[in-house]
Amino acid sequence: MTSTTRWFVLVSGLLLTGIFSPEVKASAGEPVGENPALEVQAASVPVTVAYLTEVSAELPDDPGAGVPQQAQPQQVQVASGAPSPSGSASRPVDPLAEGRQTKRILFVIPNFRAVSADQQLPPQGVKEKFKTATLDSVDYSSFIFVAGQAAVAQADSSYPEFGQGARGYGRYYWHTLADAINENYFVEFIVPSVLHQDTRYYTLGKGQFTKRLGYAITRTVITRADSGRETFNFSEILGAGAFSGMANFYYPNQERTLTKTYQRWITNIAIDGCTFAFKEVWPDINNSLFHQKD
Repeated sequence: MTSTTRWFVLVSGLLLTGIFSPEVKASAGEPVGENPALEVQAASVPVTVAYLTEVSAELPDDPGAGVPQQAQPQQVQVASGAPSPSGSASRPVDPLAEGRQTKRILFVIPNFRAVSADQQLPPQGVKEKFKTATLDSVDYSSFIFVAGQAAVAQADSSYPEFGQGARGYGRYYWHTLADAINENYFVEFIVPSVLHQDTRYYTLGKGQFTKRLGYAITRTVITRADSGRETFNFSEILGAGAFSGMANFYYPNQERTLTKTYQRWITNIAIDGCTFAFKEVWPDINNSLFHQKD
């Protein structure tokens, strides 16, 4: 081998040693420069046949096992509603149905002055008071109820002077109708307009039944002023008294005594108290049985 050949082999060996020496050092666990890939390789576990066998045994058969699955829509729907005693999901209850009044009760009885629970309304003007008194007086249902009241009064001979038969029933009817109209205008329009009182019934709608019933009955003596504050219900007490006194102008002389006037006065206040109590529980009855919307 010539000297030129010897130098070529020596230089080639040095070059090859310099090129491959970093990989050899890296494989021995010594990092080279700032290469992160080499650092990862240095921390790896030696791969052997036993190691591969152990890892393959831990892998699940199902590639999706261990991955959290989204709940099915049906499962979420069932979980969101409390099941009823029978096992089925309970029917959702409209939260607005609690204490919500309708314009008519049982689709017939006028309920124009009832205000739903927690409902905020502007002050009741004189025009609105006149309107509600008129609607309560001339509504078709008023004539039906007057006919029933007149029939009961005639059956009991409440006013013997009226007599029996068709003629007697006619006298009972128009006297009862006059009572209803006079009472409506005195209680709902005349007195509240003069004293600036609100004639609407504001539903409580919450709490125990006895509490709500007591609240409704006390509305015969407690009401709201047009300013919104609570005050004595002069509209009910004085209005019913004024109507009872006015009735003496069209009843027979025998029915114009102080006792008869007092009886008409107390009877109408009691009827209004029962009406308020029924208005208070009407939303509960409607929501449970009739589902009337308006």
